[in-house]
Amino acid sequence: MRDFSDLTEREILALAIGSEEEDARIYADFAEGLRADYPHTATMFTEMAAEEGEHRRRLIDLYREKFGEHIPLIRRQDVRGFITRRPVWQVRPLGLDTVRKQAQLMELETTRFYRRAASRTSDASIRKLLGDLAEAEVAHEHYADKLVQENLPMSAREEEAQTARRMFVLRVIQPGLAGLMDGSVSTLAPVFAAAFATGRPWDAFAVGLAASVGAGISMGFAEALSDDGSLTGRGSPWVRGGVCGLMTTLGGIGHTLPFLIPAFRTALIVAIAVVVVELMAISWIRWKYMDTPPISATLQVALGGALVFATGVLIGSS
Repeated sequence: MRDFSDLTEREILALAIGSEEEDARIYADFAEGLRADYPHTATMFTEMAAEEGEHRRRLIDLYREKFGEHIPLIRRQDVRGFITRRPVWQVRPLGLDTVRKQAQLMELETTRFYRRAASRTSDASIRKLLGDLAEAEVAHEHYADKLVQENLPMSAREEEAQTARRMFVLRVIQPGLAGLMDGSVSTLAPVFAAAFATGRPWDAFAVGLAASVGAGISMGFAEALSDDGSLTGRGSPWVRGGVCGLMTTLGGIGHTLPFLIPAFRTALIVAIAVVVVELMAISWIRWKYMDTPPISATLQVALGGALVFATGVLIGSS
């Protein structure tokens, strides 16, 4: 890598051309990645890509005038001080907040680059163009605000917010809730059966830990292999599987940890209290995100949990 201060005027212009081309392609990638779910925002990024393309054309015209036809390949990653930008294909599915924040960072970095570049050149025409582009990047933020107003009226923004919420429910809440319910409810029987059968907290902890981790692995793979997301829009199967598996393990570990308390009666009371909290949390999530009436959600979860808990107690006491 080279220091920015070591670059010649020719190399600075070549770097600027490559940077504008890369930014335009990133905005185009944003537009393509958002088009299916957020068409209004996709239109906004398409116009921003066109704006970056115009900057690139102005830079190429000046470069030809000063240095001829050949433009050396100088990229941001070849110069110290530039932020490495993660390729868009590595961060799918795209979210509205993610891409808008990324766009703001891109404009801020490009503005700083043009101002530093302009201060380092003695050629009047190059200095003027770089200064103009720095001002254009500052104005780009206002341009983006204008595009938001033009392409994202309040109705469109509300529609995209609802779409984002649906995607969040499909890709995170649903697999996470399924895992939490399975981990919290299905592990009740083995944990409390072991506790009542042995009367030793450590035995109950060992059984609960094995059941929680095993259930997490099983549920994670089951969720990941059940749907690749191509038709349902539920996103990456491995992300969903990871969320589901993690929440399954968490749901089981919650009422397993109290059995680290040496006193059996105290451990049992704390574990039961944790179970109540877990079932309340599941009921709240179902009401908040799944539009289940609160009383119905509470009764369904409580009934299922009580039945599994009773099963474990009966088996362990027999």
